[in-house]
Amino acid sequence: MWANRDWVGRSLPVDTPAGRELDAYASVVNAVEGNTTFYATPDAATIDRWRAATPPGFRFIFKLPREITHDRRLRNSTSELRAFLDRIEPLGDRLGPLMIQLPASFAPGDLPVLAAFLDTVPASFAWSVEVRHLAFHAGGDVERPLNDLLHERAVDRVVLDSRPVFDGPCETPEEIDAWEKKPRVPVRAVATGEQPIVRFIGQTDADANPPYWSKWVDTVVRWLDQGRRPIVFLHTPDNLVSLELCRQFHAEVVDRSDEPNLPPAPPVSIQDGLELG
Repeated sequence: MWANRDWVGRSLPVDTPAGRELDAYASVVNAVEGNTTFYATPDAATIDRWRAATPPGFRFIFKLPREITHDRRLRNSTSELRAFLDRIEPLGDRLGPLMIQLPASFAPGDLPVLAAFLDTVPASFAWSVEVRHLAFHAGGDVERPLNDLLHERAVDRVVLDSRPVFDGPCETPEEIDAWEKKPRVPVRAVATGEQPIVRFIGQTDADANPPYWSKWVDTVVRWLDQGRRPIVFLHTPDNLVSLELCRQFHAEVVDRSDEPNLPPAPPVSIQDGLELG
């Protein structure tokens, strides 16, 4: 999420007040993973603040509540889904694809449940699905039904690339935590809808990541050429350099496509913002 005080004075202006991090974050990058909605649905006043804090073109990629995806496993959740959608709907054009992040125990045998769920969700929202069961990343006859299902319903598949973090050191508390908790699945660079989502989990050392993402630049440029609107998130174990990496990746894509540049980032320190005559 955006309320990372470690970014203040590094990627966000030093005078960013607590509680206003989203305003600053949205001036640096143009999308965010809404991870908090997995745990709790925000109140209406919070939704209004989020919309007011972000410019047109900014996108929230919210995860569905865990009660729907993990506790109920997409079954008997019509009222819970409707309540969540009603709450976030005022964000309007700030909403990107809603993320149905499924547990690793959600297996190929559960595909009919996913199909039934997708058949009932409102078409007025865009949707994406992240699967973590290894069989869905193995290719062939086991994975193909998932991709066919998503393609037929124009639902995006969330692609996870955690290779860099597992190739990197496991020394700091954050790196150890990433090794223990992050999914370790083969990368399936598949676009099944109009807004494919890539979740790239890199290494703590910022300079170690560009060689890993070079092929993603190729893929994103190809998707853009196809008329798709890909969304890419870049994380590291401690996330300290994540915003810098996002802008660096975006600049590499811009160099090879018609994608517009991000607006200039605001000065981080007061001294950086001085005009000298």
